[in-house]
Amino acid sequence: MLDRHLESYEWAATTAPGEEAALADRAIAGGAKLVVAVGGDGTWSQVADRVVASGRADVSLGLLAAGTGNDFARSLGLRHGDPEQAVTALAAGRTRRIDVGRVVSHGRPAANPEAAGRGAWRESPRHFLNLVGFGFDVAVIDATRRARFLRGAVLYKATAMSQLLAYRSPRLRLTNGEGWSTEGRHLILTVSNGRVFGGGFPIAPNADLEDGRLDACAIADASPLGRARLFNLVGKGRHAGATGVTLRQDRAFTVRFDDRVRYEVDGDVHESRTEEVRLDVVPSELSVIVP
Repeated sequence: MLDRHLESYEWAATTAPGEEAALADRAIAGGAKLVVAVGGDGTWSQVADRVVASGRADVSLGLLAAGTGNDFARSLGLRHGDPEQAVTALAAGRTRRIDVGRVVSHGRPAANPEAAGRGAWRESPRHFLNLVGFGFDVAVIDATRRARFLRGAVLYKATAMSQLLAYRSPRLRLTNGEGWSTEGRHLILTVSNGRVFGGGFPIAPNADLEDGRLDACAIADASPLGRARLFNLVGKGRHAGATGVTLRQDRAFTVRFDDRVRYEVDGDVHESRTEEVRLDVVPSELSVIVP
């Protein structure tokens, strides 16, 4: 399809996790004006971070879906399972400038519990496309990595249900730095730029990629039956207004835990350097290809 729709292109393949960032740096340094990431949310996020970090406003990001959830593509109107649409969009070259999120106090890679002690601390901020998640979300990602036969929304739902009873919720305090806060034991906390996660769950139903704000969704812990009810509501996008659910839009958030915490950035798991993680939005920072 690329041969059919594009006059020319160059491609490179990763040989190890995280190498997509180095490939993106190489492409940008070589003068590329369009960098296309083939994969899912984690791959797209790694490449988007390097495009933004380059400071090159003339470089655009294109997405070809080949991952597990492919959630961020939904916010751009790209249909999962329709590569022809995505390749046609690349050829047409229509772009849209969108916001990106930023983890200001970034930690180090911790792809799984065994890897949490390895990897260098990262001092510079880490940009993200879709969301940063804390709590139950990370436990589900750990479980999905052990799964062998499921994909997408079915995989997330199946592994999430398996974690609902055993998961132990942490205490956290979420603030916006301007007087608002919520705290206590929470099942999950997401701070989103995009609207959906986990293979299609509309966790941030009011998220807008051009509004200059992030959308926080904090779901307080509950009994096992209450957890299952909340999980069902989130899956249908009907959790707004439910007891124990806090939705908040703002330009920046700070979340504090009792200890260092593992958190996900667009599906990739990291470990915080301190008990506090700060996030903010960078408005209109990235040019992306859209249908």
